[in-house]
Amino acid sequence: MNKRTLTELDYYRIRDLIASYCVSEEGKNLLCRTEPYTDIEKISELKNTGNEWLSYISSPRQPALSSWPEVKTIFPMLKTEGATLLQEQIFALLLFIFSIERVKSSIENAKDDLKLEKLSELVNSLPDMNQPKNEILNIMDSSGQIKDLPQLRAIRAKITACKREITALMKKYTTNPDLSDVLESTVPAFRAERQVLAVKSSKRIAIKGIIHEMSASGQTVYIEPDDVVRKNNELIQEEFNLQQEIRQIFHKLTSNLQPYSGLFLQALPVMLKLDITRAGAKWGKEKSCTYAFDCKNEEAPLLLQARHPLLGEKAVPIDVRFIQGKKILIITGPNTGGKTVTLKTIALFSMLNQTGFPIPAAEGTRLPVFSNVFADIGDSQSLDQSLSTFSGHMKNIAAAINGSTENSLVLLDELASGTDPLEGGAIAMAVLDKLIEKNAYVLATTHHGILKNYAYTHKECVNASVEFDDTTLSPTYHLIMGVPGDSRALDIAKRSGIPGKICKTAKNYIANEQADVSSLIKGLTAKHAELAKLQKEIKEKENELKQQQRKTDLHELRLRQHEMELKKSGQREANKFLSESRKKLENLVRTLKEGEITREKTLAVKAFIKDIENSTEIRQNSIEIEEEQLTKDLAEKEEILVKQIEEGKTKKKTAKRRMKNSEALKHAQSLADPDSKSEKSVKLEFTEGASVIAKNSKTPGILLHAEKKGMWSVQFGSVKMNMNQKDLILVPPAEKPFDTKPLITLDLADNSKSNFDDTNFPGNKPLFELRLLGLHVEEAIKILERQLDLCTLNDFKKFSIIHGKGSGALQQAVQDYLSHYPGVADFCFAPPEDGGSGKTYVELA
Repeated sequence: MNKRTLTELDYYRIRDLIASYCVSEEGKNLLCRTEPYTDIEKISELKNTGNEWLSYISSPRQPALSSWPEVKTIFPMLKTEGATLLQEQIFALLLFIFSIERVKSSIENAKDDLKLEKLSELVNSLPDMNQPKNEILNIMDSSGQIKDLPQLRAIRAKITACKREITALMKKYTTNPDLSDVLESTVPAFRAERQVLAVKSSKRIAIKGIIHEMSASGQTVYIEPDDVVRKNNELIQEEFNLQQEIRQIFHKLTSNLQPYSGLFLQALPVMLKLDITRAGAKWGKEKSCTYAFDCKNEEAPLLLQARHPLLGEKAVPIDVRFIQGKKILIITGPNTGGKTVTLKTIALFSMLNQTGFPIPAAEGTRLPVFSNVFADIGDSQSLDQSLSTFSGHMKNIAAAINGSTENSLVLLDELASGTDPLEGGAIAMAVLDKLIEKNAYVLATTHHGILKNYAYTHKECVNASVEFDDTTLSPTYHLIMGVPGDSRALDIAKRSGIPGKICKTAKNYIANEQADVSSLIKGLTAKHAELAKLQKEIKEKENELKQQQRKTDLHELRLRQHEMELKKSGQREANKFLSESRKKLENLVRTLKEGEITREKTLAVKAFIKDIENSTEIRQNSIEIEEEQLTKDLAEKEEILVKQIEEGKTKKKTAKRRMKNSEALKHAQSLADPDSKSEKSVKLEFTEGASVIAKNSKTPGILLHAEKKGMWSVQFGSVKMNMNQKDLILVPPAEKPFDTKPLITLDLADNSKSNFDDTNFPGNKPLFELRLLGLHVEEAIKILERQLDLCTLNDFKKFSIIHGKGSGALQQAVQDYLSHYPGVADFCFAPPEDGGSGKTYVELA
């Protein structure tokens, strides 16, 4: 790639910024030397690996990659016979091994949940470093300090003894009252790492020893007493012996590590690849980036919501939609409207994509792989080379024409400017003719009106323009595909301070024909905006109809589920009848046996009982099969509907403090709406005609009459059942039997509705998806507790909770409760495409 072009595109600035996210200095240096690739397979491999890193980083898992010091320079010494590594070099190798083990463990633990195929393949190629790790850990601990080895212990003991004796000797001098007028200080000083006494110069003959130094005033001399000299010499000798022993230990360790030098050499390239791909994913997550798809089967490039990374929050997202077979894009419009930025954004994103980096754009963006990029951007004037502005442009364009191929990208900013408009326009069209002949991708900006017509009359070209706001007389920086733009020079001149009279005079100089062209462009722009609005409305209606259809299907499945519950209830009654009938018949047989009865009659009675049992078992099996299919269909429909509703929401997960169970419950109750607890006091009694609900199924019913004490006959819809009084709850007759569970209505357009229904509440079976939207925190926690209990009873391992975002109170309460529930193995927010932080996935132990 052309380095000057990459510099103009700010590619190196972005690349070096991404390199700062590497955990190792070696990874950073490698990435800072990297340039765009042209090998499609290599690019795809880097992007796939980075995409898996993005999934891992977005999950609530611990960092998989830890930093390590530079180790590449150590490897040649490691292979050299007789070499001895230093302590810090050996510690660097140990940290490198720790990083290898950590990334292997982290990726292997997450590969099944996050589908990390490429990362798993990479970490599996890392060698087993246990043997060199054990060799090093035999000598030093994990912090890099040398262990208390037997061969060092004796020497260290002698050093300690020497220091103790030196301290005792010095104390003898400093505490001697006869020397109080001799010493300047009773605190020993250090000179050349040896303890000395500060002695008055006039009394120095009182202490025999070596004078190390004299003060600047000459009043004080620093003397090392003779007996201390001997001990200091012994100390130095023992410290030398210690260093010699340590050197021998490291020499032997280096020799022991030499057979594993190949393992270190094998591991480093893999670790560097993991480091640089993770750095790109880390940067991409912070900038809300995505990995671009490849253009397959001659697909046209497509940029969705592209934002230049250097503009930050000021960047206006643009959509660039090439048309298959049209590889020339001519962008027109006002000055300062963003034409050059659009040009650079498209080219920069292509280069970032070819380095395996994510790009700040929406999902669905796709880009081709270019073999080279040529650019004529900015002023190429050069006094040293005697180049004018125009000749500088022509030199760059000539290089593009001579070097471009069908896989090249050519950027032409302000094509053929800086000379006579008539001749410049002719040159521009001839240049475009040649580039069309070469079938290269061309992005050009211009103010030449003749090139707008050129784009209309050539099937290989597409017009585009930067939008201009007629109300504020300023650009909006949006890109409009298919429509040329007016330069709006007069409006911008007036806005920039040119007197209105001059602008009016200039307007009179404009020919009528040119004015007609400007009017035509304005009309086309207005029609384009109207068409875009109409297309948006049609798409919204289409999505709304699809959503309504899904909700209707979901409602139908829930009705079928309710019907199934009724069938199961009827089956339970039949089972009860069978049991009672069996007992009666057995009693009858027993009675008959006491009288005169034949064997044939007895066999006939038993056959009757067996037929009833077989019939009931067949019916039960049929219901279970139908229920299993219904549950599966319901889960699929709910998943599709939730994805449609939650689409477009962003993901943002913040860490929460873990609390005790009592604190979590107290916090959940404190977040509840205090008004939700206020209810009208009504006196309720168990009498005939009273309204009740069943505790387990929450089914409403009416008390018919008392069968016996504590037992009532209850009408549940079309079913009459005998129920224990303790299994029933009285409710006011004028109110709904219950209102603690959310209802998903058929029209989600009005989110202010607060209807409730039992189709979304765990009855006797857990739900695949528990919806808590619209509930107070205390009610939601009770429902969640019921769901978790049912999951435990039914061995139900995974489900999801839709709690929404809102103020965050319900989200916080759910997270706190799950973090302290003993049966929960793991939980996390859903991916952005499935609801983000408005939805939580739960996995039970």
